[in-house]
Amino acid sequence: MKKRSKSGVRCFTRWSRKGYGAFASLGKVVKIGVLSLSMSIITLNAKSASAQPDTVRLLREMEIEALQVTAERLNPTRGVVTPTAVYSRDTLGIAPQQTIEGVLRLNPAIDVRERGGKGVQADISLRGGTYDQTMVLLNGIDFTDARTGHQSHSLPVDIDIIGSIDIIEGLTGIGAYAGAVNMVTTPLRPNYMRTEISGGAYGYLYSNISGAITRNGLSVLAAGSVRRSDGYIENTDFNNSNLFTRITYTSSSAGLFDMQAGYQRRDFGSNGFYSLSFPDQFEHTETALASVKWNRSFGRFTLNANASYRKNNDRYELYRGGKGAPEGWTPNYHTTDNAGASISAAFRWAAGETSAGADYRYHHIYSNVLGDLLTHPIRVPGADAFYTHEKGRNIFNGWLSHRVRLGGTSLAGSANLAGSPYGTFPSWSLSVTQQITEGWSADANATRSMRLPTFTDLYYTNATHIGNPDLKPEHAMTYRVGTRYHAGRFQAALSGYYRHGRDIIDYVQTETPEGMKWKSTQLTELDTYGIEMQASYRGRRILRHITVSYGWMSSSKAAADHITKYALDYMKHKAAVQCGIDIGKGFAAEVTASWYCRNNTPDTAYAPYWLLDARLSWSRGVFSVYAEATNLLDTKYYDFVGLIQPPRWITAGVVLTI
Repeated sequence: MKKRSKSGVRCFTRWSRKGYGAFASLGKVVKIGVLSLSMSIITLNAKSASAQPDTVRLLREMEIEALQVTAERLNPTRGVVTPTAVYSRDTLGIAPQQTIEGVLRLNPAIDVRERGGKGVQADISLRGGTYDQTMVLLNGIDFTDARTGHQSHSLPVDIDIIGSIDIIEGLTGIGAYAGAVNMVTTPLRPNYMRTEISGGAYGYLYSNISGAITRNGLSVLAAGSVRRSDGYIENTDFNNSNLFTRITYTSSSAGLFDMQAGYQRRDFGSNGFYSLSFPDQFEHTETALASVKWNRSFGRFTLNANASYRKNNDRYELYRGGKGAPEGWTPNYHTTDNAGASISAAFRWAAGETSAGADYRYHHIYSNVLGDLLTHPIRVPGADAFYTHEKGRNIFNGWLSHRVRLGGTSLAGSANLAGSPYGTFPSWSLSVTQQITEGWSADANATRSMRLPTFTDLYYTNATHIGNPDLKPEHAMTYRVGTRYHAGRFQAALSGYYRHGRDIIDYVQTETPEGMKWKSTQLTELDTYGIEMQASYRGRRILRHITVSYGWMSSSKAAADHITKYALDYMKHKAAVQCGIDIGKGFAAEVTASWYCRNNTPDTAYAPYWLLDARLSWSRGVFSVYAEATNLLDTKYYDFVGLIQPPRWITAGVVLTI
């Protein structure tokens, strides 16, 4: 639709979803002269004056008459804070990290702690939170594992089909104590086929195939991969595989449907992964997940609904294959089921937009060590063992939110009432954004959040740890202020945050008749504060892009006389530089340099370290070859005390895209 020019209107003739989010950061009415058609739906709503309230994905570009769109925030239904871009395929291109973990590691807000290499096992935490306090989303669907955050990042996707990764703040209700990480899958093009084969040091082999088909409102993305290695030290071998598909369908009468399904299988040696006293640990996991979402607009009224399911099977062996095990030893077996459903409605009117909704989640576990004792044990499929314990719980969230724009100021608020076996819990979130000048904005938000104890927190007891079934939920109050600026090809952001946590769950050293053990305890209040800054520039010729970032954080706990395992074990300083260079004649280079300095505790002694990663590639037409190296300087470093990370790892591969 055409619109007469007026003050506050910005005109674009080309656009795409970049990490700097020009539309959302402007906070004004935006005029578009070229708009992409075809949409895929996630629960991050992008409200517009005439389009469906969902994120528009660039699939096919065509010239149209200028139309006017009012830029609004991208938010999950329960949140009111604009997501922060961590990774964008469009802006960063192909970095010398072959895994999602490698990409996340460079962001100043995210602490990625790996066991093994190439994404074998990773814990992801946000701004001083733990891996259990971070919600993990795939295409806007919560697939966080209820047993342990160690498994939350076990998602059946590879970096080649990830179009963007965002940090989501301001989520009320149960789950996102420290925030959420959302990974969004998108095809490279509407119709394509891509295959990649690579190999390298330590018996590393990787093969991947992916592709997409788009026809008449239907888009199908599918991918599969196998990744294996003999390991960089004894018992760090792995053999992992992923299968994934995402199907979106748009109908003018029925609305928009978004379906995804995936399967992952992992087998990996776990030398010292969970206890340095046992070098022969081994783990086998299988994860299956699926979801379906629906969205339909009726004039000013919009309906959204989704349903999801995730199943995770885990076999953990303290003694790999039983070698050297004492008599009567058996592996730990767990099977966790997470199911959920959500429905919400939004209405646009003169005073802004009002939305309301509710969601339900069910968590259940069968295990031979976690949960309440079963009256009748259940045989573990395919094993000579029985599930002897189980536990289930129901979780509800109901919310009401409203957002309004007053000139250059955007205001939003959300109120939530959550229900769980621990009772009801009210929470809320407020956000304000002020457009200062064109391209320069400031924002502030405050959120009250919580998370439930995991089944591991409650029940896991072994030779070194003691569970605690009397644990209660954790609570947090988080405040954040920030500013963003962009002009042409340059963008920058600066923010500061403070979080007050109470009823914090942590492992505390406790004297027992068998000696000192880590007991799951709830006694600490934790104050966390920090700053983050980032600046980037996208070049036209030789310099493709350069990004510089830095983060600093500090935490203090009330129970200073207790020795805790995780509360003060955090990334204190992190700095990174990412650079892409067009060498010419089809050659390109990507280089990342990063510096890490963890906080030390009485039980830890981390030395600061540098990592340098590089990738050199050559492309012509549908064909490309590359060579890359992670930890090019062969730095000796640790994400966990005593658990050494991979040395220099060189790989090379070929990619064919048609």
